[in-house]
Amino acid sequence: MIASLSSEWLKIRSVRSTYVVLAVVALAVVIGALFVWQGMAVFDGLPPERRENFRVIPMEEYMLPMVQLALGVLGVLAITSEYAHGTVRSSLVAVPARGTLLAAKAAAVAAVALAAGQAAVFATFLVTRALVGDRPIPDHGAPVAQQAPQLLLLGLSVAVFAMVGLALGVATRSTAGGIVSVVALLFVIPAAITYLPAPWGTRLSAVMLPNLPDQIAGALGWRSEEVVVGPWARVPVLSPAWAAVALAAYIVVPLAAAAVLFRRRDA
Repeated sequence: MIASLSSEWLKIRSVRSTYVVLAVVALAVVIGALFVWQGMAVFDGLPPERRENFRVIPMEEYMLPMVQLALGVLGVLAITSEYAHGTVRSSLVAVPARGTLLAAKAAAVAAVALAAGQAAVFATFLVTRALVGDRPIPDHGAPVAQQAPQLLLLGLSVAVFAMVGLALGVATRSTAGGIVSVVALLFVIPAAITYLPAPWGTRLSAVMLPNLPDQIAGALGWRSEEVVVGPWARVPVLSPAWAAVALAAYIVVPLAAAAVLFRRRDA
């Protein structure tokens, strides 16, 4: 297993796509900082009576889908690139145990995604809070220690989405098909669910991956306003325990299905 992990780690850090994905993650941090910088310039130019109603979306959450998408694509590419070039056969010759190979690949992808996700979330949080400074902006005054659980969970959700991307890559064996599936899961399905009649739209939105970190951390209670409609509606439907179960299911179910497909299909 150690040799398989070393091999997969070497693969993921030696391909250019990994660094392109990490560059996109860094770009998300920069974009978030630019948004807040522009917002603070507008705030400073407002009269006092209008500043009371000024709102800025927490950028660590607003830019999170971009980070999740990037690492989801990395998960897809980790396996579909081998199918595209036929190198998966060489990998299976070196590691005949397909379960071991998939587990090693998942570990390498998860390590990169977790590190990148946590770095992006905390960097965005710290940079944007520094730009806000002591301005009385709602949802931007909580100390780091209070928001640390939510920030850690946001970063964890990036790694979870990378695992989903890897599983989708195994299922489709196509880079285009895997990426389309990732986009559908992250953007299309959550948006479509909001059009369902009540209470199903709210209930299903609550189990979408972008909504789980807030519910696990119990962060909904301290927000000045709750978003109750839209793909990333912050609706406290699930308890923290059930939200954690749902998040774990996003790892276990796709990877278990991918393992079955990986074992049964020819390379």
